[in-house]
Formats: sequence, C-alpha cells, structure tokens
Amino acid sequence: MADEVNAHLDDPRQLLRRLFAAGLAAADPARCVPPALAAIEPPGPGGRLIVVGAGKASAAMARAVEAHWPGPLSGLVVTRYGHGVPCSRIEIVEAAHPVPDAAGEAAAARILALVGGLTVNDRVLALISGGGSALLAAPAAGVTLPQKRALTSALLRSGASIGEINGVRKQLSAIKGGRLALAAWPAPVLTLAISDVPGDDPAVIASGPTVGDPGDGAAALAILERYGIPLDPALRARLAVGELATPKPDDPRLARSRFVLLASPRQMLEAAAAEARRCGVTPLILGDAIEGEAREVARVHAGIALACSRHGFPAGKPCVLLSGGETTVTLRGEGGRGGRNSEFLLGLALALDGAPGIAALAADSDGIDGSEDNAGAFVDPQTPARARALGLDGRAALAANDAWGYFAALGDLLVTGPTLTNVNDFRAILVR
Repeated sequence: MADEVNAHLDDPRQLLRRLFAAGLAAADPARCVPPALAAIEPPGPGGRLIVVGAGKASAAMARAVEAHWPGPLSGLVVTRYGHGVPCSRIEIVEAAHPVPDAAGEAAAARILALVGGLTVNDRVLALISGGGSALLAAPAAGVTLPQKRALTSALLRSGASIGEINGVRKQLSAIKGGRLALAAWPAPVLTLAISDVPGDDPAVIASGPTVGDPGDGAAALAILERYGIPLDPALRARLAVGELATPKPDDPRLARSRFVLLASPRQMLEAAAAEARRCGVTPLILGDAIEGEAREVARVHAGIALACSRHGFPAGKPCVLLSGGETTVTLRGEGGRGGRNSEFLLGLALALDGAPGIAALAADSDGIDGSEDNAGAFVDPQTPARARALGLDGRAALAANDAWGYFAALGDLLVTGPTLTNVNDFRAILVR
C-alpha cells in the first residue's frame, strides 16, 4: 500500500489530473440525467413532450435524454460554440458565451415560440446548466442586444459576482427569471439542472428561466451603481418603476414548474475527495461556494497549504486541499489573457514562492478558463525558478491580468477541450 501511495505522489500532476477527472465524472450528463427522467410526467391525451434548454452542458444533457426517453419528443437547446454534440430529435444550436450574440438571441426567440400555446396535456422538459444566462439572449421589450452586450461586458470586467451579474440580466430579459415557465403555462415544466453557481440557488443557475425571481429593478440598479456601470437613462427609469418586473416565486403560474438539481460543485468535490482517499491522500474540502477576487482567494489557500506542510494542521501530509465556487477577476491590465483559475494559480505561485512539496491544479470544469482554450493550469515548487530562468515576471503578469501568457510560456497550461458539463471551478492543492 505504501508503495502504491508513493507512486501516486511521485507524479503530482498525474494525481491532480486524476482527481479532476473523478470530479468531472460525477457531473457527466450521461451519468446524472437518465435516473432523473423518471420524474417526467407523461403527456396527456394529444399532448407532446417539448425539450428546451441552455447552457454549456445542455447539448450533452439532450443527448442523454434522447438515449433514454422511450417516447416521442422534440425541441431545441442552445449551448456554447464548440460544446455541441449530435442529436437526432432535439436540435442543437450554438451561440456565444459569456457575451451574448445574435445566434443566442435567435435561439431564445425560437425556444419561446416552441413553448408558446401549449396546453395542460403538454409537457416541457427544461435542461439548464451554467452558461445558460448568456446563451438565452432574449432582451425584454424595448431593450436591445447591443445594450445587453455592453452591460454584460462591463459587469464581467467589474469583478461583480455571478449572482450580481445574473441579478441584472434577469431584469432585462424576456426569458430569464421565470419567464420561460410563464411562456409555457399552463403546460407543466420539469427543470433538470446542473449547477455552476455558489450555493446552487435555482434562481441564479442560468438566471433561473423557470424559477420565480426574488429580485427587482431596484436591486439591479443598486448592483450597477455599486460597480459604477452607466445605464441608458430611459432604461434606468423603467427599472426604477418596476416596468420590467420578473414573476415572483409565489406567482400561481409557476405552480406547475418543478426543479431537480442533478449535479453540483459539492458532488464534484466529494467525488475528487473519494478518489484522493483511494490514492492514500487525505482530502480536506475547504468549501464548494468560495467567492472573491481570485488572487486574494489564492493567498488564503496558500496560507492553509503552508500550515499543512509545516505544522500538519488542519491536515497532515500527504493531503489535498479541494475547493470550488466561482472567484472573480477585476480587470486592471490591458491586453492580458487568462481566466479566473489561471489568475488564482499565478497568485498561489507567488504566495507559495517555491515552497517544497506543494503542487496545484485549478481549472474551470467546463474546460474553458475565461476566453482562451485552456481549462486551467498547474503550479509546482519549480514554477518560480523556471519562470525566472525564462525572464518572466510573475508580479507584472498578475498586475496585467496575463496569467495565460505566464503559464503558456512555462508549458503549464491544462488543455482538456470542452468537457460538456459545468459545475464551476475546481481547485486542488497537493501537499506531500
């Protein structure tokens, strides 16, 4: 047993990859969708099953539905460019993420048309996962797609949390914040969801298209003011008076809408922890809903890792610190490349400063960290020395938000391609 444990520890990167793979497997739509199909109520006389959905996992979820639902069905789901899979009865459309585009706007309009005019004998199955908010780009009446694109870009640059971003998006949408379920009424709606948000709040996942919204226009305006984001005066006035109000959770038209959570960040981390135990490594889950600036979260994680390494507390060696959630990056530099996970790792590498025996992986579970083609990256004790040998300045790269450039030069990017699921960030710090 000791030899087997040592073999795992001798190749930290391979072990970290193994933990990440175990976490992703727990959120694989092919695994988590089929058992949930028993919750679908069969259509009534003359009724149909309409499948709609949005998100980075929605195409894979649709494929799982097609493979396991014995009766007739039809529908449309929208996913991010590059995340589509072949389906025969459910149409797969691709659109832009995280800033919406015309393809997403057209797909959202078609989804609303598909569920319009249904009866109590019809059934709607909504397949929802992270990324769905940007992909369901149906501006509310009087709101334009360029306005939504500009607001989304500004919010993403500001460091606002995903809950805050979606709180604004819902107020300006014709489909989010419960409006999809309203469009389908009186047909019953069953939502199967894969969560990518801290806390797994159904109203936040993809901006809750089938879930009542507790927020309002005043709350959205407060978020925009908090981050100094300007808004068209006419649109501001409409939000202030509640003209664009979303349906609330107690709206009777939502009484026929049910919500089932299939997979979550917690399940991903628990699966990784179980794999760590099988490899003889003690897992310590720090949390599944960690938020905050990526570089600051990294400093806290580094402090815990150093405490484990030097003092055996809160866990003795060998151990692995696991965490999930969604950090944020406030863009300060110009022209920098990278996402929140690579920025986390750069901050971690600077804080650890080559501390022996500590290696880490951080990645977005959808396979795309930010706007680049990598899922994340690796850090090990040799990272700072190798960077200096190449003339790389880690602090300058962090100041410029250019973690991608730093890790690309080192050859330390983790590239997986689209994973076809999305349960948010995965961070693993191995202490040996």
